[in-house]
Amino acid sequence: MEHEPLLMIPGPVPVPQRVRAAMTQQAINHRGPEFGAAYADTVRILKTLFGTENELYIISGSGTAGMEAGVANFARDRSIVSLVNGKFGDRFAKIGERYGSSVTVLESDWGTPLDLEGLERELEAGAEVVTMVHNETSAGIKNPAPEVGKLARKHDALFIMDGVTSIGGDDVQMDRWGVDIAVVGSQKCLAAPAGLAAIAVGERAWDRIAEKRPFYQDMAAYRKSGSKAAMETPYTPAVPLFLALHEACKMIEEEGVPARIARHRRMADAVRAAAKGWGVDLFPELDAHHAYSNTATAMRIPDGVTDQALRGTVKKFGIEIAGGQDHLKGKIFRIGTMGSVGAQEILATAAAVQYALQKSGFAAGEGVEAAAEVLLG
Repeated sequence: MEHEPLLMIPGPVPVPQRVRAAMTQQAINHRGPEFGAAYADTVRILKTLFGTENELYIISGSGTAGMEAGVANFARDRSIVSLVNGKFGDRFAKIGERYGSSVTVLESDWGTPLDLEGLERELEAGAEVVTMVHNETSAGIKNPAPEVGKLARKHDALFIMDGVTSIGGDDVQMDRWGVDIAVVGSQKCLAAPAGLAAIAVGERAWDRIAEKRPFYQDMAAYRKSGSKAAMETPYTPAVPLFLALHEACKMIEEEGVPARIARHRRMADAVRAAAKGWGVDLFPELDAHHAYSNTATAMRIPDGVTDQALRGTVKKFGIEIAGGQDHLKGKIFRIGTMGSVGAQEILATAAAVQYALQKSGFAAGEGVEAAAEVLLG
């Protein structure tokens, strides 16, 4: 009997059958009312996940495309300060280098707190834009968006936030936090196929939109097309992916946003409890402003255990977990808790990891039992 692989990585995540089925219907006119209605309803639901009343548009492209759209449209030829404590913060900085007049990178070791004092110094010196990843899955750390938003507003700078792996799985309050531009990717907490990004834009950002903008990711063009009676995209969209995302958003609304966030937190709590039960250290180093990610848990690989032995053994059970990226390869492993995962997936993954650790000679304790206690609590 064949079983589908279980992806317990920080995206893409398993796609529910309802969402997969939505992609199989016959093609529809992307300039017609059926597409426009689906697009508008998707936007309506996404706004509740972003915590915003701002305009929101969906572009055909990954989360990185959304990050680039935010920078290319609203930070071109402006001085940018990029907060970095992981791979995707570094990516934001690299995007900024393509478009900004200058980029100051405030880099912390991956998985350690951001330099908020340095940020205030840069803002006092006149930095015009701040970029930050809210939930840095490369290191399993959640960064302090409310504090960064407050500093940006204090100094009249735009705040562009990557919410690619937090929106839909953790509490995000774009408007309350003072975020001017926020982005999510479809294949993470939304549990839709990869290939779409949603970007919400506040009035302060619209007032500062660049005169020279990208063609395909021109947010002014998205705004114009999105204002039609039947919402449209300026260029041909990936229609099957839009329909899948609409179905995924309907499932989110049926579950309820508070319940969904609570479920994501409970799953992450269970993984962290398992790590403690095994005697495995969590990777991030926190302070009062930072927290563990609730959508991806990063743990140190114990001495004497190799990445290949750990993840390779887990994969033999049909379960994929993630390793470290770049300089963290072989040093950490990560378990994603995004999308539609529940107790079954968490317990299966915890059991496979516990077995792999013990098989490698590490005296792992009862992590499965600890996870179960959280899941039943």
